Amino acid sequence: MNLKITRKNIYFRPDSKRVLARYFNVSDDRKENIISRVLALSSAEKDNTLNQLLRNFSNRHRSVVEIWEANFKRTIAAVFSTEIAEYSYSFKEKLLIGAYFTMEYSVEAAAFFNPSIVVSPDQSQLNNGEKRVILSFRATGEGHVSSIVFRSGIIDEHLDLHIDEVGNLLEKPKHFKNHIYAKIDFFEKISMHETVDEDFLKIIYDKFPDTFIYEELRRFIYELKSVYGDNYKYNQFLNHILWLGSSHYQIKYSLDTSISERVIFPISDTEKNGIEDARFLKFDYGNGRSIYYATYTAFDGISIMPKLLSTKDFITFKIQPINGKIANKGAALFPKKINGRYAMLCRVDGENNYISFSDDIGNWQEEVILLNEPRYAWEFIQLGNCGSPIETSKGWIVLTHSVGPMRQYTISAILLDLKEPTKIIGSLKEPILYPDDEEREGYVPNVVYSCGQMVHNDCLIIPYAMSDHSSTYATIPINDLLDELLKNKI
Repeated sequence: MNLKITRKNIYFRPDSKRVLARYFNVSDDRKENIISRVLALSSAEKDNTLNQLLRNFSNRHRSVVEIWEANFKRTIAAVFSTEIAEYSYSFKEKLLIGAYFTMEYSVEAAAFFNPSIVVSPDQSQLNNGEKRVILSFRATGEGHVSSIVFRSGIIDEHLDLHIDEVGNLLEKPKHFKNHIYAKIDFFEKISMHETVDEDFLKIIYDKFPDTFIYEELRRFIYELKSVYGDNYKYNQFLNHILWLGSSHYQIKYSLDTSISERVIFPISDTEKNGIEDARFLKFDYGNGRSIYYATYTAFDGISIMPKLLSTKDFITFKIQPINGKIANKGAALFPKKINGRYAMLCRVDGENNYISFSDDIGNWQEEVILLNEPRYAWEFIQLGNCGSPIETSKGWIVLTHSVGPMRQYTISAILLDLKEPTKIIGSLKEPILYPDDEEREGYVPNVVYSCGQMVHNDCLIIPYAMSDHSSTYATIPINDLLDELLKNKI
């Protein structure tokens, strides 16, 4: 294949020094024991311990005092003995107790991989041939819990990427806003997943007002559990409602954080074991209106749930579940509507590439359409997408990942018809990228993988992960790629 791809000499590697302050949770009995031990310290011991903590941690976190105070409030909200609950805590005691229920978590310690790239909403102060960009990554730390992290920079006319200085003080969102649920829509979604007998469903339905927020949902469910929790089937169904309800939320970061300091860490019950493989894109609604979306997979340790993240500024993010028949890993949204409808690449069977359409970006109830199956030796195990399609004058370029013998991942491409993207009008006979000698060694050997690309100066910019450990990027002339794709028409 006469197609030249240029690997760039820039690497994004895990950095164990980048730590986030998380709540450290233990059983309620142990919480009472710890608080009692802290209160039993002498005044001098409390002061000395708190001073040591401030010396050791105040330069590692933005306002660590606020973190400790918040974690004290979260801890003391549990059910405690009268003595613990009614004790009049001094400010220093609150901070000290909060510190005992705080832990540092190195979000990137294990891996920094599966990147995507989009044009930044801020395109000011640039020279000719430059674009300001935002890259997203899947960062993995202790316990293989994944989160979404960002880097920003400028890509110049020579396709070289200049990364902005990376901030040291990682930040979880400052504000959390509950989603307002409409009862009719919420119970319609519940019935798509699981159901129980009609009598019990009516009891639950009558419990809820026409609109409610998550905290109200929690209260209603726990009230129902107190009455019906002994019935295993009913209890499981109530748990499912609680699980589904926790998947809608909105988060906001402080304006004085750099984008590299913002971490989208698992918040809801549906994603407590990780947020995986965000595929970011800039979605064009026409008439100058656009928004950034990202599809990602939430994992709670047992079940996966595809979710949709949206933002206009990378400061405030809205998160919602994606319902319907595409509900599996690796969904990738087209960057604009096709014939007035949303379109999504997906892989519902873990093996083949599919496409789906919907009038509602959150609900995909129509039958999925098979796009392509493994055809070449290097893709016999499975196919998938590497992010959202790229629009060109000759068709939609879709980068695909394939798995072949020895579980070796490769990246290739197909070309879809612009107006009828169910039709493949071109493909490659060989992959664009195989893992080379340096890229094949890592946490999961022999893997190259991307979650999203962009076009700059007539070249395709392809950020990609190396063996589920670190990341880099490569470039390829877009017209050369199109010519090669059209040589092998389907």
